Amino acid sequence: MTVSDRQNGRVRIAVLAGGRSSEHEISLASAASVADALDPARYDVSVIAIGRDGRWQLPTAESPALEQSVSDGAEGRETLPIPRDAAPHPLGPVDVVLPILHGPFGEDGTVQGLLELAAIPYVGSGVTASALCMDKDLFKAVLRDRGIPVCRSVTLRPGDAVKHPFDYPLFVKPARLGSSVGISKVRAEAELAAAVELAFRHDDKVLVEELQDGVEVEVGVLGNREPVASVVGEIVANADWYDYAAKYDEGGMELVVPARIAAEAAERVRELAVASFVATDCEGMARVDFFVRTDGEVVVNELNTIPGFTATSVYAKLFAASGISYTDLLDHLVSLALERHERRQLLAF
Repeated sequence: MTVSDRQNGRVRIAVLAGGRSSEHEISLASAASVADALDPARYDVSVIAIGRDGRWQLPTAESPALEQSVSDGAEGRETLPIPRDAAPHPLGPVDVVLPILHGPFGEDGTVQGLLELAAIPYVGSGVTASALCMDKDLFKAVLRDRGIPVCRSVTLRPGDAVKHPFDYPLFVKPARLGSSVGISKVRAEAELAAAVELAFRHDDKVLVEELQDGVEVEVGVLGNREPVASVVGEIVANADWYDYAAKYDEGGMELVVPARIAAEAAERVRELAVASFVATDCEGMARVDFFVRTDGEVVVNELNTIPGFTATSVYAKLFAASGISYTDLLDHLVSLALERHERRQLLAF
């Protein structure tokens, strides 16, 4: 795939969907929404589905759009295998790749590195920012170095003694996963060992994190050299905490926009969102999650470089409330990808 002259004035976009992580189904939903929203008068869209086994499936002549079911079989594993049971639709040249992949093997710099090697423009953060923000331990270290407040935590690796200075309840989570997969709210010391064991099933680095007493809020960031923050939204989970079910089940959460926090706190959230985006070398897009504590302090929880991306996802809703529609948001992101690629092409390597 190479960048070349655009066909009939339209930008040729390849949307990457699915992926190997536990967030595979969420990615499929996000990618389907994106593909439907890209204006066919402006974009020539192809969707490449990546199975849980890592197989890359090009669109077929009969079905150039996204299939909701991607083979999970592991037969004949290859580097970038194409299914043998259907003739692939010729993908042709690509102007921009839009990776709508959540979690490991997509949001963590791996796919971004592949696209860098192929010299193809792509939407979102580059290799360094993607890998850094996926690793909550390293992400917090960078933010602390820049004077940005983060939730306190202790990092564990296999064989480490499970020690921490925090009161209960607290949270235990894999360091490099998303969508609350493998996370436990631990209410007493007797529950700690089982929570750590669960987290280690998903990652070989685990965080024991202090619970924050306050309001959970989120803000979107958009841009390259001059990023801007959306309005602030408040997360109201219809559960004990904002777990996987609360995030994705119907009625699991409510997004209140604008967040019901003081104006000074909202401005602080937006300021820290942009500062976190810049400190971690992000570009394109991100959603930054915060706690506004009962003592008024604002602390960063985490940053997602490829947030959920349906039209009803938090990121899209926050920018819709900020005056940028879903389709306009996608237009902005494609333009940002092309701008970055052109800028980097001028560098001497």
